[in-house]
Amino acid sequence: MSSSSMNAVPILKLSVLALSLLHISSAYADSTTVKAYTHTTDDEPHIRLPEIVVYATAADKPSSTDALGTAASLNQKFISSKQVASSDTATILTKIPGLNVQSAGGISNLPVMRGLADNRLRILVDGVDSIASCPNSMNSPLSYIAPSAIDKTTVYAGVTPVSVGGNSIGGTIVVETAEPIFSTDSDILTSGEIGTFYRSNGDAYGANLSTTAANDQLSLTYKGSFAQADNYKAGGDFKSYTQTGNPNKTLAKDEVGSTAYESKNQSLDIAYKSGNHLLQGTYLWQNVPKELYPNQRMDMLDNQLDRINLRYKSELNWGQLEAQAYHEKVDHYMNFGDDKQFLYGAATGMPMNTNSKTIGANIKGIIDLTNQGTINIGAEYQDYNLDDTWAASGDGMMSPNDFQNINNGQRQRIGIYGEWEKAISSEWTTQLGARYENVRTSADEVHGYQIGGQNNMTNQLRDSANFNVSDRSSTDHNIDVTAIARYNIDAQKTLELGLSHKERTPSLYERYTWSTWPMAAVMNNTVGDGNGYFGDPNLRPEKSNTLSATLDWRGADDSWGVKATPYYSKIDDYVDAVQSDRMTNTAADTHTADQYNVLRYTNQDAEIYGIDLTADRELTSNAWGNWGISGSLNYTKGKNKDSGSDLYNIMPFNGSVALNRENNGWKNQIEVVGVSAKKDVSTPRNEIKTAGYGLLNLNTGYQFKQVAIEAGIDNVFDKNHALPLGGAYMGQGRTMSMNKEIDGSSNWGTAVPGAGRSFYVGVNYKF
Repeated sequence: MSSSSMNAVPILKLSVLALSLLHISSAYADSTTVKAYTHTTDDEPHIRLPEIVVYATAADKPSSTDALGTAASLNQKFISSKQVASSDTATILTKIPGLNVQSAGGISNLPVMRGLADNRLRILVDGVDSIASCPNSMNSPLSYIAPSAIDKTTVYAGVTPVSVGGNSIGGTIVVETAEPIFSTDSDILTSGEIGTFYRSNGDAYGANLSTTAANDQLSLTYKGSFAQADNYKAGGDFKSYTQTGNPNKTLAKDEVGSTAYESKNQSLDIAYKSGNHLLQGTYLWQNVPKELYPNQRMDMLDNQLDRINLRYKSELNWGQLEAQAYHEKVDHYMNFGDDKQFLYGAATGMPMNTNSKTIGANIKGIIDLTNQGTINIGAEYQDYNLDDTWAASGDGMMSPNDFQNINNGQRQRIGIYGEWEKAISSEWTTQLGARYENVRTSADEVHGYQIGGQNNMTNQLRDSANFNVSDRSSTDHNIDVTAIARYNIDAQKTLELGLSHKERTPSLYERYTWSTWPMAAVMNNTVGDGNGYFGDPNLRPEKSNTLSATLDWRGADDSWGVKATPYYSKIDDYVDAVQSDRMTNTAADTHTADQYNVLRYTNQDAEIYGIDLTADRELTSNAWGNWGISGSLNYTKGKNKDSGSDLYNIMPFNGSVALNRENNGWKNQIEVVGVSAKKDVSTPRNEIKTAGYGLLNLNTGYQFKQVAIEAGIDNVFDKNHALPLGGAYMGQGRTMSMNKEIDGSSNWGTAVPGAGRSFYVGVNYKF
């Protein structure tokens, strides 16, 4: 088949998806029956948004969200059904249209919303605002919560209410575990859940357990889970070599090196209720003995989290009051895993230790003004401390001292916000919000492995001296302002308009990493592209101005619907990167292509725009069950206005269509996923282009009274495909050498492949 014919295949598949969505949206456009759209309220008096549909049957739709702003949520039943196919919380969230993941470890993929990821998103897990404490963002916030522990996840994309925003420009993900349960009298109530799963690709398996004992005032809940997997296999050979650099260890040409993992989670929750007052304390412990990374030069060989989270909630005459305090400690260790070369002459590996401590406190009140709407006011405090130190190894260039990548890095945030929401008429509901944050960052003086003598080859002495005389303390005054209006055009159509200004302070790794030495720089990489990075203490905060609109149109009998959300963001002082001339420590005069390079973070201007489109339709009900179809299309474009380059890790045009059936406890799904070729890539990073592809996935499940069984096949035809957001393949070999593979050739240009065919099955029992 010619290359032009091959490129036409994914375009044809996406065209079929687009036609399917058009058919769904137009199916009942001529309906004349009118049904009023009803609003429902819960603890917080907000307007109910239309549902984001994944399954056609009501039992399996993700729940709706009750706040203004472009948002969607997934409920516990849906998440529980999907954890059989993936142990990664972020990957499960990709069932929300417009959300993708940047590949990392097996349980640590980074969510991407409309071209923005990692530190540009705010992720709250039971109100805790975690930060990845790793030069490769390996211990991402969502990696600390197993899917089995989640009750509900709400995703706010783009224009985000200030009450859930703060120090982010891309959106917010709010993850909640289940509220504590109590009995209706003094008798002891007990309940629990146990589950297990197996996946063929990678020989992955795991289990989860939760149990609760409670009376009418006291509730005690324990949750535990574990998951582990070996390397997964691609749909075919994607590399020409098998060596790993370690004696007697090879990997097949279709085996994706450094994708194995093992994770253990436990939590204990104690809650006390008295009248309208609830006091809750949670201790969370996680240990990851091994999580390997196919697009990083290092692997995570131990990570331990200890978190204490105290929360108070109260229903008062004037509204609601919530207060929270938490403490989090992370001990993180990296080195080379079994698939990567360990010995480099005198150097025995490259031990890297990162330790962090976080203290936080939040308080908020939701005041009911009756006819004047509601006011949500709050204050937040967070103190984050980070040490990133690489122990000496051998007696060569990585000796005799420890390398201080970040020494006593600190970030302190103090924020206040106010948000007013009011239904000004039967057609219009508005929300106005403003947030101010004072963000202070600093770091102490550093040194490299060598602190004296000649150091011309690595520039450690020069770079550390330049860093130490720089101003390493910054105070940023960040402003968030959001205006959202929702208009009920008629009983079937609603239009929501949003405008926001948001600001984000650069991370400690963006500001305070300092070495231009390639061996050190490549260890600082949060995007998995194979390049090396170092920071700039003078980086300014990013400032994003976003405009979005959402048109939601549902049939009079709610049997069909279509939703479209176009958006545009202009980002001033966007933190991008430029190739660096390490000898002069300035921007390179010429661009070096087709290899990995050292880059420096810098402020430039950028823009991102696109559209998310979803649709669903009930097809028929007959003796074979209830049938429905749902689908989505997503397009994002990102551009650096200064360099003219496309932005890094922008998901190409993609879509999916699913045929769903449910009958007497059985549910089945046939899903087709299509992704176009990734041709718009970041020039400074030499981002790898990827071909388009289409996948077929099958799923079935049966719900007994207390037992749920789930089974399926992902990538039915074992399609060999490269992940557009997978980054550069670093899964095996001489990963410490920037551009040399084991045989001496360049290792640039291989993208991380997606998994080949995988059978999975899981059982969950509630008692």
